[in-house]
Amino acid sequence: MQHQSHRNASDIKPFEHGLWLILPTWARDMLILMRIDRPVGWWLLLLPGWIVMPVAARLYAVAPATLLWLMGLFWIGAIIMRGAGCIINDIWDRDIDPLVARTSTRPIADGHISVFTALIMLACLSGIGLAILMQLPLKAIITGMAALPLVVIYPLAKRFTGYPQIVLGLTFAWGVLLGWAAFDIWPDMRVIWLYSAMALWTFGYDTIYATQDMADDIKIGIGSSALSLKNRIKAAVGCVYVLVVVDLICFAIVVDAGWGLAVAITITAMHFFWQIRQFDEHNPVMAGQLFRRNRDVGLILTAGVMIDYAAFHALIS
Repeated sequence: MQHQSHRNASDIKPFEHGLWLILPTWARDMLILMRIDRPVGWWLLLLPGWIVMPVAARLYAVAPATLLWLMGLFWIGAIIMRGAGCIINDIWDRDIDPLVARTSTRPIADGHISVFTALIMLACLSGIGLAILMQLPLKAIITGMAALPLVVIYPLAKRFTGYPQIVLGLTFAWGVLLGWAAFDIWPDMRVIWLYSAMALWTFGYDTIYATQDMADDIKIGIGSSALSLKNRIKAAVGCVYVLVVVDLICFAIVVDAGWGLAVAITITAMHFFWQIRQFDEHNPVMAGQLFRRNRDVGLILTAGVMIDYAAFHALIS
């Protein structure tokens, strides 16, 4: 019966349907440990890199085949490293997760996967991630390695600060720096505008996400931006989203973006306005839905920069 509750703990249950049922239970537990059943996480890790890469490719006249190859590497890398990050998080939180309703059925928390097994999985995923990183130029390898302290520190941040989402924002936005360096170019001040936008965006959507755990977090005594901003969350996230749009506009100006990114930023601003209108910190189901809709924001911005890149490539072809 414990294993059945493991399957019914969320409204996201792709492992209960289709081809996933062919897998043995232990294999599904490992995929759940990597959060493969919750793909929005790797999308949100991937998209900052995807947003910056077509911009760099346009500015430095990179061929489409090279751009698509690098974007493909980032896609695989995001899935692998998000899985590794989740394992690190769950090992650190193995004493906390059983006390939180939303996380109590994670494989380590409910005893389906041991810490030793999780460490073996982490080593395997880290090896795959390193192999992918080694396909990139030295500048990108150095940039990617520089993010490791943030990856390790984030799971601990909620124990020492009321704003762990700041650390998460700095971590997830690192894809901007890595995506630029993937073209063998050191990130410069132009990229900082987008890095800031992605870090603030992450802070905003994860603050919405954290409202689901406020009651449990209070009992356990851990911090989150949702708790720190309680009763002011809507206004605070609204202000953060305004800053995201301002940063995006500044980035578009300094990289001489075309109409594609301009339209994408406009749609993004409208989407943010809709999110804030819909948000209710006392409605955890809505919070989860709004959080997942942020994948659409990233895809809209990616589409915008891809349109600009395609228009540029058509001109020089």
